[in-house]
Order: sequence, then C-alpha cells, then structure tokens
Amino acid sequence: MMRNTTAIFQKQIKDTLKNKEILIQFIMFPVMAVIMEKSIKIEDMPAHFFADMFSAMYVGMAPLVSIAAVIAEEKEKNTLRVLMMSGVKPWEYLLAMGCYIWLFCLAGALVLGIAGGHEGREMIIFLLIMAAGILASLLIGAAIGTASRSQMMATSITVPVMLVFSFLPMLAEFNDTISNVARIAYSRQIGLLIGKAGDFCVSFENIFVICANMLAALLLFGCAYKKSGLA
Repeated sequence: MMRNTTAIFQKQIKDTLKNKEILIQFIMFPVMAVIMEKSIKIEDMPAHFFADMFSAMYVGMAPLVSIAAVIAEEKEKNTLRVLMMSGVKPWEYLLAMGCYIWLFCLAGALVLGIAGGHEGREMIIFLLIMAAGILASLLIGAAIGTASRSQMMATSITVPVMLVFSFLPMLAEFNDTISNVARIAYSRQIGLLIGKAGDFCVSFENIFVICANMLAALLLFGCAYKKSGLA
C-alpha cells in the first residue's frame, strides 16, 4: 500500500514541476499577498488585511482547482485506468493525490501566514485553520474531478464553484448582505477564523458549517464515484 501511494506521490511532484497551470495555483495568492502587504498602505486599513483576505480566497481556489484538474486529466488520458490495472487501488491513488496537494497548499499557507505576521502559537493556529479549509476544498474538487469525463468538463464545472467559494470571503468583507449569505460557505468561516487567529475562539457555527460542507462534499464524491468511478 505505502509503496503505491509513495510512488504516485513522487510522480505527481515531478508532474507539477512540468505543469505550469497547476503550479501557479499553489503560488499565485501567496505571491500576491506578499506584494500587496509590502506595497499598499492605506490609512485605517486593518493590519495584514490583504494577507488574511487572500488566505481565505486561497483555500477556496487552489486545492479545489488543482485536484479536480489532475483527476480529470488523468481520467481523460486513461492514466488512471492503467494504474488501476497495475494493482493501484482507488483509495491509494486518492490518498496520494490528497496528501500531495494538501502539503503543497500548506506550503503556500505558510507563506501567507508569514505575510500576515503570524508567529509561534498564532502561526500554528493559522496553519491548522488553513489545513481544515484545504481539506474541505479537496473533497469538493475530488467530487468534481471524479464526475468529469475530461479536463475541459472539469474546468467548466470548477470555475463557477471556485468563484463562489474563493470570492465570497472577499465580497463579504465589503457587503453585510453578502456576509450574511456567505456564512453558509466553509471558506467564509475559514476567513472568520483567520481573523481571530491571534485570539483564537471557535464557535459552534464555525464547526457546524465547515463540517456540513465537508459532509456534503463527501456525499457528492460518493455519488460521483458510484456513477463514474476513477477509471
């Protein structure tokens, strides 16, 4: 089991260095956050406003888009069919893919945490919050990738879903009506928790919404896998 999972993990790392479309997902928001934190100073703006905002957007975009694109691409190219025929179990592939994207996204989250001025215990809390959000996005992205017959189909589904989950936290900062609606999205709850990372306090709403989003994503993945499978 570990041999198959490790081999797929290593293969995917090598593929990422060649696949610029996936690589940019991991670095775009961290780089933007660093640049804007350093270059834009507005009076009365909350401390590390851009880093916190981009962190929530990063959670809603990078892991979701990456895993959906990779699964759909490998299905389209029949790579997954070859892996399954070679004795790789579906859950071994998904575990390797999930760990690979989760770790790459956490590396980006670390950059965002540094840009946001988090240190010590606060940085650990920040990374744990980001890890939970990344996991939720991975589940949604895996469901989309599994349901898609091609990378183009995955992209057509992923883009509107990604736009909702990544831009809701940003829009909610400027509009109270959108903020009230956005509370049902895990990415908004992640954004709220990030804002409290220095004085960490988790509410029932935070936990319930994030877990409910994860459960819904798992159900969607189960339906997609039952209908289409990975091969």
